[in-house]
Amino acid sequence: TPRTNYLISCGANVEASGGVVGVWRHANARVRGMKRVQVEPHLSVTGACSAEWVPIRPKTDAAFLFALMHVLVHSAPRERLDLPFLRQRTASPYLVGPNGYYLRDPASRKPLLWDRSRDAAVAFDTPGVDEALEGRYEAPAVEIGPDGVVLAEGRLVGATAFTLMVEHLAACSPEWAERICEVPAERIRRIANEYLDHAQVGATVELEGVTLPLRPVAVSLGKTVNNGWGGYECCWARTMLAALVGALEVPGGTIGTTVRINRPQNDRLKSVKAGPDGFMAYPMNPTDKERWSPKPNIRNAYKTMIPLAADGPWSQALGPTHFSWMFLDETPKGLPRVTPPDVWFVYRTNPAISFWDTASVQQKMARFPFVVAFAFTRDETNHFADVLLPDAVDLESLQLIRIGGTKFVEQFWNHQGFALRQPVVTTQGEARDFTDVASELAERCGLTREYVAAINRGVACVPLKGPGWSVELDTSRTHTRDAIWDAVCRAASAELTDGKELHGLDWWKEQGLRTTPFSQLDWYLLPTLVEQELRFELPYQERLKRVGAELGARLHEHDMRWWDKQLEEYRALPAWKDFPGVWDDALREQGGDPADFPFWMLTARSMQYAWGGNVGMQMIREVAQNIAGHRGVIVNGATARRLGIAAGDEIELATPHRSTRGHAVMREGIRPDTLLAIGQFDHWATPYAKDFGLASLNTLATMSLGLTDATGSGADVVRVSLRRIGGPRKERR
Repeated sequence: TPRTNYLISCGANVEASGGVVGVWRHANARVRGMKRVQVEPHLSVTGACSAEWVPIRPKTDAAFLFALMHVLVHSAPRERLDLPFLRQRTASPYLVGPNGYYLRDPASRKPLLWDRSRDAAVAFDTPGVDEALEGRYEAPAVEIGPDGVVLAEGRLVGATAFTLMVEHLAACSPEWAERICEVPAERIRRIANEYLDHAQVGATVELEGVTLPLRPVAVSLGKTVNNGWGGYECCWARTMLAALVGALEVPGGTIGTTVRINRPQNDRLKSVKAGPDGFMAYPMNPTDKERWSPKPNIRNAYKTMIPLAADGPWSQALGPTHFSWMFLDETPKGLPRVTPPDVWFVYRTNPAISFWDTASVQQKMARFPFVVAFAFTRDETNHFADVLLPDAVDLESLQLIRIGGTKFVEQFWNHQGFALRQPVVTTQGEARDFTDVASELAERCGLTREYVAAINRGVACVPLKGPGWSVELDTSRTHTRDAIWDAVCRAASAELTDGKELHGLDWWKEQGLRTTPFSQLDWYLLPTLVEQELRFELPYQERLKRVGAELGARLHEHDMRWWDKQLEEYRALPAWKDFPGVWDDALREQGGDPADFPFWMLTARSMQYAWGGNVGMQMIREVAQNIAGHRGVIVNGATARRLGIAAGDEIELATPHRSTRGHAVMREGIRPDTLLAIGQFDHWATPYAKDFGLASLNTLATMSLGLTDATGSGADVVRVSLRRIGGPRKERR
């Protein structure tokens, strides 16, 4: 955002979800002249302060993005694209064989590309090549498929990955997309050309004495867009739009994820490691016969079912978390029977409200034999706790936190370091700092050695050992809270000073924070990929096609066919499918007729209620009541009038078997076929919030295999009916 001039935002509600920094960054960018085009079915607070709002039909963003790409590769002159970037920094020149896999050198098994200077096929890493971006070429080669099977060998014809992408997008014209997403073709074409005009292909900028490409355009995706069916297609198209103009990991362009699968997780550049075929390493979960296992390591089966989730600290959250709940009732064929946990720890979270299918989740919670909950106040989840423990609040507890750098969304800083959150008041009642709680739990369970070893490795913010220094804790005994954080503070000091200083807790309590300069060059990954001679794994994702075929083979070998629909997602070039129709199918499975449930119910992030942990605070409620949409369900004015609904009327939103109630908020800034309920409510135990009377999408959304995509994710979208059931209520004071 500090350098972007043109941003296409598909449902990314950054003015509500980006925090104070996000709002500040985007405000500065708009003052500077950035144009933001907000593409979403309702006019969010982000759309309200954007240059343009495009009211797209829900779950059709992939068609819109494919059409933008179509304009760039079928209408714009080739020289307007960043051709050197595509040839040298992506897989665009790689040759793809007749079976859809890379043609490889018969001896080295490395992928081939066509070298125009030699007029021959050569391995991708051959020095001094002049890559052919487009065309079909014949060469001696071998094509290797899933599980290492040789599919073809000899003189084979291969098309470049770029050629296959161009042909793949041939049918995806703006006119085609208009029929799907209901955005006029000319508007799509104009936005595509504006994006290309602002890309400034060929421009450069000097940062700290180093010249980098300047590509001030980007596409951002919101949670409902990049989750669930259509999410893979949108992520691919978003990233390819950047690749076509060279706007990946460069100033002004698209910057990669905060979730770093490769270690170290606190340094993007050091996490870049060379992988197979000239791309960055990505530790997909195994799909080969030797290592794949039908026995999951945890209940949600991410390691068994989701190769893309990898197997790191973030993987449990990236996988299909709802499987843990769904499979308690009926575990699909081939997986071990899923049982409730003997002991369930809940820490500062309320899945009874924030998860899908909340009634079902609550029923399953009631079956857990022993629940321990740490909380500040009573809520719907800790209602089920056998032991309810008062956690120390942030103002009572101690923790060292990383700050600065580029770790989180919109965090582009010139410094990085650490800040100490320290107690300013003593703990009240029986509350305890969670460090003390964790240490005592480890001791009572006989896990002290493993627990302290984990702290030494860095789970408490920073590793306790580095080149030439060590403040590691003795793993044979338990340590106090202050002793643990004293060691962490010393390690943080050492990291910031290359081991020259080892300031302890007392010093940090006095200073509060410490930072070191953070180079703007470290914001961008491209120089690191260039240094290691790596390419972006686009546009043709051969590895994804391969692991999908292998995963399908493994599942079918164990007669597991309930994931076949998801296996269709494993394509090297993602294709448009009737994603809205997926919700029609879900309705029919529930015994409903899609015609009887014509409205798309969506939800949106509330900045005021954040993640919902503050819904019991009267002051927050007072502030939120002054923000549009927070008093009820947003309904299009024409739709409301047609159904005899007036502002403030009580309304019911229903699926074939469930319903939720709220009050109508009439606005013109929403599509006639769309309803919006901000936040996650429907509380019945949380003090104060239980009396709000607000509708909740999560009450209606079901956990289902049919609505789960190949990555294990689902979208916050429900098809509902709408009717008036009463007049307005009096506002509670």
